[in-house]
Amino acid sequence: WDNADFSRGVGTTFYQEFSTLNTAKPPFVRDVEAKVRQYMRSSYSAAWTLKITWEKAPVYSSWTDTQKTITYQAVLTTDGFRSYILMLYQDGGMQWDYTRLAATNVLIGYT
Repeated sequence: WDNADFSRGVGTTFYQEFSTLNTAKPPFVRDVEAKVRQYMRSSYSAAWTLKITWEKAPVYSSWTDTQKTITYQAVLTTDGFRSYILMLYQDGGMQWDYTRLAATNVLIGYT
């Protein structure tokens, strides 16, 4: 994510917090719970969820294609005991040409 460059006025970042400990859960949180249950094969009921969206993020570097942008999200969720993160990318995955970046050891996700 550190290779995104919003300094040119292109793209935006925003977030939405869902505190659902004792409230009705919106469809987005129910979808996150279903994904966690599916992937982790365990019961899960979210108490808190945070969705961060990088929309139309341009790549950082003046000598790469400045017209190619991507939209991606990180969704953090916890039930108070266990925490998960979902990394979501627009259809087609990462759209930047990583072979033209200054650093070639690029990762999608986290380590």
